[in-house]
Amino acid sequence: MHSLSWKTVGIAIVLIKLCLSMVVVTSLSLPDKISKLPGQPQVSFQQFSGYVTVDDKKQRALFYYFAEAEIDPASKPLVLWLNGGPGCSSIGVGAFSENGPFRPSGEILVRNEYSWNREANMLYLETPIGVGFSYSTDTSSYEAVDDMVTAIDNLVFLQRWFVKFPEYVHRDLFITGESYAGHYVPQLAELMIQFNKKGKFFNLKGIALGNPVLEFSTDFNSRAQFFWSHGLISDSTYRIFTSACNYSQFVSEYYRGSVSPICSRVMSQVSKETSRFVDKYDVTLDVCIPSVLSQSKVLSPHQVTERIDVCVEDETVNYLNRQDVQKALHARLVGVNRWDVCSNILDYEVLNLEIPTIPILGSLIKGGIPILVYSGDQDSVIPLTGSRTLIHGLAEKLGLKTTVPYRVWFEGKQVGGWTQVYGNILSFATIRGASHEAPFSQPERSLVLFKTFLEGRPLPEAL
Repeated sequence: MHSLSWKTVGIAIVLIKLCLSMVVVTSLSLPDKISKLPGQPQVSFQQFSGYVTVDDKKQRALFYYFAEAEIDPASKPLVLWLNGGPGCSSIGVGAFSENGPFRPSGEILVRNEYSWNREANMLYLETPIGVGFSYSTDTSSYEAVDDMVTAIDNLVFLQRWFVKFPEYVHRDLFITGESYAGHYVPQLAELMIQFNKKGKFFNLKGIALGNPVLEFSTDFNSRAQFFWSHGLISDSTYRIFTSACNYSQFVSEYYRGSVSPICSRVMSQVSKETSRFVDKYDVTLDVCIPSVLSQSKVLSPHQVTERIDVCVEDETVNYLNRQDVQKALHARLVGVNRWDVCSNILDYEVLNLEIPTIPILGSLIKGGIPILVYSGDQDSVIPLTGSRTLIHGLAEKLGLKTTVPYRVWFEGKQVGGWTQVYGNILSFATIRGASHEAPFSQPERSLVLFKTFLEGRPLPEAL
C-alpha cells in the first residue's frame, strides 16, 4: 500500500466534523500559555504547551509545544515540526536540541540564536500516542500503532489545535520533520489534500524533510558506500556488505525475528570496524563517552544504536523530568515514571518502514505542493546519496526539468551545501558539515535553508 485509503480519510472526516461542530467564541489557548520556563532567559514572544485530545473515548491525548515567531507573529506562517524514530519526541529533540528557541545547559536554558521561530510560528508535536508526554488512559492504544493511525491522529490533532488557536486557521501552513518523519509528514500532507477535496480547510503550502526515510532499500543500502567512502570500513568488508548481506536485508530479518548467520557475521564485522565510539548520525562528531552505552535506539537495531550528541540529550532528559518544568509546561506523566526521548511503551509497526513514501511525494507535487528534501552530509544513517538518487528518480518519473542545476549554495561567505531544483517545485539540498539532526549541528546554515524554503526562493549563491 503506497498511500492512505479513502476509508481512512472517511474516518478522519467524521472525527473532524465533530470538531467543526464546536462553537468557538474566544481563543481556548489561554490555559496553555507558558508564563516562563524554569531557567529561561527573558524573551518577547509567547509560548504555549499542553494537550489536545484526539480520541475522547480512550482519552488519547497528544502533547505539543508552540513558540510564536519572535517578531510580528501575525505575518509569519505556521510550521509543524515532527521528529521520527518512530517514537521519538519532537519536543526533546526538535524543540530543545535542534531548532527551538532554547537549549538546556545545566539548570538553565540558553537562547538558540538560530531558532526557527525567528522566521515562523513553530509548533512541535509529540506523536504518536505514548511518545514523551503524550498518553492514553487505555494502554491498548500503544499496541500495533502504525503509519495510518499516526496520520489520522496528527490530522485530528491539528484541526482541534486550530480550535484552541483560531487565529491560525487560515495561516500559510508548512509541515517539516526529519528521519522517520519521511513517513509522518507526507502521509499527513496526503490526508490534508484529500480532506480539502471535501471543502478546503488546511492551507498547506509546502513540506520539508530532513534526512528522511523515503524508500527503505535505497536509503538503508546507501549506508555501505557512505561507510566505505568515509574510511569507516575496509575494502573487504564493503564487498561483503554489498553482496552477502546488505543493510536492508539485515534490518528486515532483524524486525522479523530471524537474522541469518551470514548477516550476523557481516554486521558484526561492520560494527567492529565502524566502532561504537563513532557517532553514526554524524561521523565527524565526537561522542559523549559516559553515555555511549545508554544511547537511544532509533531507525536501527542494536548494532548501531548511537545517537547524536548524547550529552545534550542527557541535559534535555534531566530538564524535562524536573517537576517544576513539567508544571510550567502543563505536562504530566501518565502510565510512565519518567519522560524519555524515545518511547519505551509504544509498540510501533516497524515493518511500515518498508512501505515507500516516495510515491506520496509524487502525488503531492501533482497537487501543487512544493517539496524540499535536505540532507546533513555527515549522516551515515540516512545518507545524502540515497536521498539524492530518490529525488532525481522522482523528478524523472514526473517529467520535471532541472530549473536550478546542481550547484553550491552559500551561508554568508561560506559554502552552506549543494542544491538542485526540478520544475521549481521539487528541491534537493545538502547542508555541509551537518548531522542527521541538521539544525543541531549546523544551526545557521539550517536557518538559511529554512528561510529560503518558506519564501519560495532558490538557496543563495555567492555574494
